[in-house]
Amino acid sequence: MPLVIEEKSTITAKGQTTVPKVVREALGVRAGDQIAYRVDSEGNVVLVRSEDASDESAVDSFLAFLSNDIKCRPQAVTHLSDEAAERRRALVAGVKADPDADFSEATPI
Repeated sequence: MPLVIEEKSTITAKGQTTVPKVVREALGVRAGDQIAYRVDSEGNVVLVRSEDASDESAVDSFLAFLSNDIKCRPQAVTHLSDEAAERRRALVAGVKADPDADFSEATPI
């Protein structure tokens, strides 16, 4: 991907920065709007308007988190004991789930 804009800003002692004017204009944001930072497993950051950030599902965000955690702490990945597996099987016994179901109208818990 060709570089289109590169701007620099300084991080303050409080961890704050000003989004440069050219970047705000490119994103189409102004005072009061929200932005989202997306950091991939290689440390690359993408800045997007907040409404654009909602395109990524919670599942995608969680899987990205898990992937990064496993890369950073592979020692935390261990086998599931037989006892723990049995407890999980008991919890979902008789539960039918359709992973292809449309949950767009579901009420959050």
